[in-house]
Amino acid sequence: MEKKYPVIAGREKGPGPGRYRLPPAIGFMGHDVTKPTSPAYSIHGRMSDNMYCVDSSPGPQYHVDAKITRFGKDGTPAYSMLGRIKAQKELFQTPGPGAYVPEKAPPCNLQHRPPSYTMGSRTYYRSTDSVPAPNKYSLPPLLGSHVPNKPASASYTISSSYSTGGSSVDLAKTPGPCRYNSTDPSVYLPRQPAFSMLGRHSLLRGAATTPGPGAYNPEKVTVHKGRAPAFSLGIRHSEFVTPLIVNVSE
Repeated sequence: MEKKYPVIAGREKGPGPGRYRLPPAIGFMGHDVTKPTSPAYSIHGRMSDNMYCVDSSPGPQYHVDAKITRFGKDGTPAYSMLGRIKAQKELFQTPGPGAYVPEKAPPCNLQHRPPSYTMGSRTYYRSTDSVPAPNKYSLPPLLGSHVPNKPASASYTISSSYSTGGSSVDLAKTPGPCRYNSTDPSVYLPRQPAFSMLGRHSLLRGAATTPGPGAYNPEKVTVHKGRAPAFSLGIRHSEFVTPLIVNVSE
């Protein structure tokens, strides 16, 4: 049986707390008017290909030089070297400073000019001219005693050595200083002791060999010194070995 609660007269039936909903504080649409809003951005969709026919300007592909400022081009002046321009024959060519030769100009205003000479070739001798030239004469030399009218000093000649009878030939056959030997100082001075070194003597094979110092062991001598205890290490015996039983007569 369903139980019914009594209805109180004069009570208003309203919605519960869950029916109320505050406006959001995020976004732009339906934002709470009591809250400050931040700028909202939207992402536009991709444009169609029809835009290219309307706006066909290039993108950011312009290259601006770094030396270009709003006042003009910045930097030091730059120069370029061009080729030589071909001379035109019909135009008047003005000579440069190197085309003038002032030293070859004739003297002006009564200026003095130094004499100038030229060197010609050698002239040939004529058949009728028999006078010799100056270079045909030669003076006699003044060295030696062959000038008859000039005083000369004494002159000497060096001849070769004679093979017999000369100073280099020793007829007496006298020995020179190098032929004599020097006297031993031990002859006229006290003689110093002299020693000689002999060879090693061979050992006798049949004789008894004497032991050397290394053949003795003085540490093993216990005749006149106390001897330390000495121990020996035997074999290990098992306790399970049967002892040896010997028959003992009664």
